Amino acid sequence: MDPSSLVNESKTSTRAEARAAGPNAGRRVLITGGAGFLGVNAAVRLIDDGWHVTVLDNLSRPGTERNLKWLITRHPTRTTFIKEDVRNASALVDQVKNQDAILHLAGQVAVTTSLVDPVTDFDVNARGTLNLLEAARLHNPEAPFVFASTNKVYGKLDKNNVACKESQPIDFHSPYGCSKGAADQYVRDYARCFHMNTVVLRQSCIYGAHQYGTEDQGWVAHFVHSILNDRPLTIYGDGLQVRDLLDARDLCALYATVIDKAEHARGEIYNVGGGPQNQRNLLEVIEHIGELTHRKPQFTFADWREGDQTYYVSDITKARTNLAWEPQIPFEQGLRDLIDWASRLE
Repeated sequence: MDPSSLVNESKTSTRAEARAAGPNAGRRVLITGGAGFLGVNAAVRLIDDGWHVTVLDNLSRPGTERNLKWLITRHPTRTTFIKEDVRNASALVDQVKNQDAILHLAGQVAVTTSLVDPVTDFDVNARGTLNLLEAARLHNPEAPFVFASTNKVYGKLDKNNVACKESQPIDFHSPYGCSKGAADQYVRDYARCFHMNTVVLRQSCIYGAHQYGTEDQGWVAHFVHSILNDRPLTIYGDGLQVRDLLDARDLCALYATVIDKAEHARGEIYNVGGGPQNQRNLLEVIEHIGELTHRKPQFTFADWREGDQTYYVSDITKARTNLAWEPQIPFEQGLRDLIDWASRLE
């Protein structure tokens, strides 16, 4: 299948698209990595708010072609697809022009992959982000530029079993932590040095529909798909690692808010996750999936993986105070919705 041909599959707009109005009608947003799990969720949220979305993706990750087809079929007249790679700096210039906002989600997403191939990890995450920043600085410096960073910039946090504030010193651990951390700091500094409207969101564990998940990344969805298909799981470490879990729909609501409040949020860093009320350990999540699917999960244990955090929970006070944002979807409901979506695939 050639995903770019999907643009021509339907020439008619949906009723929702025809009714689109309000302050965002006619505005355009570029989403890099827009065919990924977060990308399609963000695209739908912004389209529902009246935006036209340009999806830029190299379609290298499994599931992206399927996500792209779903998005374009649902919103044929409000979506433009560009097959491109953020490592190709010269190709980004034309894509940032005439955009009212830039949401940078493209990246190499797995610590394990970064350990196997640190050079590619750096080229995608660090250099790719710098390429996009430079394209925006030279050709669209006023556009809000929102970057999806990661909690991995804080390192292992072995002795810090408290909710993590933005004041926590960064301590990159693993090539992935280094590449995302470098990108994180470049995005922040372009606000300080070049007065661009850049914002950094240090995201915790995000889950939701359109996430296919692997052993290396997207672990909640990986657990769901594996248990639904009676595939055994491998738990690295003791399974008591704690994370705060955030539904992608809540995260995408924050993307929309940050774009709208870009001048207020310019140069800021926000820790973004489900917060203490949505913290769970891995074994609790596995047990809960088993209960909801009426299946008995199968799993074995293996050694800890490099750079794994035993405890990470986001302190979201800053986002709540400055942006009036906090999660609205409890993990129990979000997990049910993810299972319902995944069940329809099987």
